[in-house]
Amino acid sequence: MAVSRAQTGHIVFGQNFKWKNLAPEMDNFLRTFLRETGQMPPEDEIVQMFVKLNQMDLEKNRKPEGWNRRGRVRMVFPISDKPQLYLRTQLKSAELVRVTELMSSLLKKAKISHKVKYDDLHHVPI
Repeated sequence: MAVSRAQTGHIVFGQNFKWKNLAPEMDNFLRTFLRETGQMPPEDEIVQMFVKLNQMDLEKNRKPEGWNRRGRVRMVFPISDKPQLYLRTQLKSAELVRVTELMSSLLKKAKISHKVKYDDLHHVPI
């Protein structure tokens, strides 16, 4: 069954995934996310800084920060035993599904194995 609206879109990476595999794709991945969600900062230097910070973590095979700022949509790399990320909005929307599918297509082109799920947010106990 296809999902038409969701509050969270999850990209769960494959079993052999290494964070460093995402490093070469991060520039296009983050810029596409910001453009498609209407959150592109007006100054390219800001985007370059966030891309670089995320790439530095990825190149060291560490989970990146993502885009966890105030805004309509967030890109979060959660604390989890599985390598994954999720996109999140305040309310269910068709836009979130569209952007999640677009991000998935970028990963497929880069041959990064993953699965997409919707509204599957689990909180980690503290």
